[in-house]
Formats: sequence, C-alpha cells, structure tokens
Amino acid sequence: MVHAASGLEKATWTDVDFEVMGWHDCRIHALSIGEHEDGTLPPARVLLDLDYIVRWVDPAYGQEHFSFWIAPATLVFDHAWDVSGDLGPLHELLEIDALHRLASPDRDPAPLWHLEGHNFDLRLRAATYRQYLRMPPQHVDRQMLTALERGGLSFAERSFG
Repeated sequence: MVHAASGLEKATWTDVDFEVMGWHDCRIHALSIGEHEDGTLPPARVLLDLDYIVRWVDPAYGQEHFSFWIAPATLVFDHAWDVSGDLGPLHELLEIDALHRLASPDRDPAPLWHLEGHNFDLRLRAATYRQYLRMPPQHVDRQMLTALERGGLSFAERSFG
C-alpha cells in the first residue's frame, strides 16, 4: 500500500488498470498537446494536469456531503493521433464525466479514447496511457485541490511513491 489512509495501492497507473480506475468529477487544470522531441511518429503527446479523485468517502454520521481523497496527477497519452474535440461554453472549469476506451474503428489495434467532460469533449487514438500521482492524496471536503494544495500546474511525469 503506497498510501494506506486513502487506500491507494500504487502511484503510477497505466491502461492495464483501466477497469479499476475512474475519472468522474476529476478537475482538469491544464492540457498540453506537444511533440516528441526525438521525432517519433506519431508525433503528438497529450498530457493533462488533473486532480485525481482516489476515493470518495461517504458522509460521516449526521453529515450530507461526501469528502474526497485527491492527488494531483499527470495523465499522458504518448504517440497520440486523430486528436479532436470541442470546448464550451467555458463558464465553468473543465471537469471530467468519464474516460471511455472504445474499440478501434479500423485495422490499427490502438483504441479510441473518449474523454467526456461536463463542458468539453476530447477524442484521440493512442495505444496506451500512463497516469502519475505526483503527491500523496489529501483528504478534502471538495472535489478539487487549491493551487497551493497541488503545488501549482505541472506536467511532471513522476510519481510520489
């Protein structure tokens, strides 16, 4: 156990763990679409800086609201292609509803990833992903961390444990 209080078993996750992961109500703080520096094809790297909800905690006796174990995380799709999506209206911050892994629509075995948000939609093709929890989870009474709690914006690809 990497962080016993939150129930976290590991700090680096991959597409192999997809079935046990969930991104519902995770807040996205930043998105980067960049190139591989070594000229690797396909060239795109899609990185998201998000608050990953490690665990929802049922309301305490006499309380109405959930609390949450949350860690700042970097979600990375390497060798991505066919990146497309929609934004808006942006009167609220970006919040994930679900991440779907859909069957390949063609002969390439890489799945289609659909990041469905409450006010955005992102689709891309990539064989795999990695998610790094950059700090130990913090127990808070809201579904996101403050900039101070999360250490600001980051696309660091390293886990705390």
